[in-house]
Amino acid sequence: MERARGMLMRWQVWKQRVTTALYRLFQGRYGGDQLTVVLLIASMLCFLAARFTRLPWLMLLYYVGMFWGIWRMFSRNFAARSRENQRMLSLVHKGRAQGRMLRNRFRDRKDFRYLKCPACGQHLRVPKGKGKIEVTCRSCRAAFIRKV
Repeated sequence: MERARGMLMRWQVWKQRVTTALYRLFQGRYGGDQLTVVLLIASMLCFLAARFTRLPWLMLLYYVGMFWGIWRMFSRNFAARSRENQRMLSLVHKGRAQGRMLRNRFRDRKDFRYLKCPACGQHLRVPKGKGKIEVTCRSCRAAFIRKV
C-alpha cells in the first residue's frame, strides 16, 4: 500500500514538472488554433494513406504538414498566424454557405427558382410557374423582370 502511494506521488510530481515545462515552452508562442489542427489531422491522414499505398509523395506531404503545423504552434508572430487562421476560416465559411445554398436549391427545385439580382448579386427565391414576373431585390430594391 505504501509503495503504491509513493508511486502515485512520484507520478503526480512528474506530471506537474512536465506541465510546468510545457507552460514555459509555450509562453510567448502562438500555440494551436483551427488551422494548426487541420494541418496536423491532414498530415496524419497523409501518413496513413502513405503507409497503405506506399506512395512517397504522400509521405512528403505528411512531413511538410507536420513541420508547418508545429512551426505555426511555436511561432511568435501572433498577427501573421491569426491572419492565416482567419483566411482559412473565411474559406471554410464560404464553402459551407455554398453547400447550404446548393442543398436548399435542390430541396426547393420543384416549387421555387433561384435568381441572382443583376445589381447587387443577392440570391432571390421566387415561386415557379408564375410566368413573367417583376422581382424586387430585398437588399438593394432593384426591380427586374424575369420569366419563371
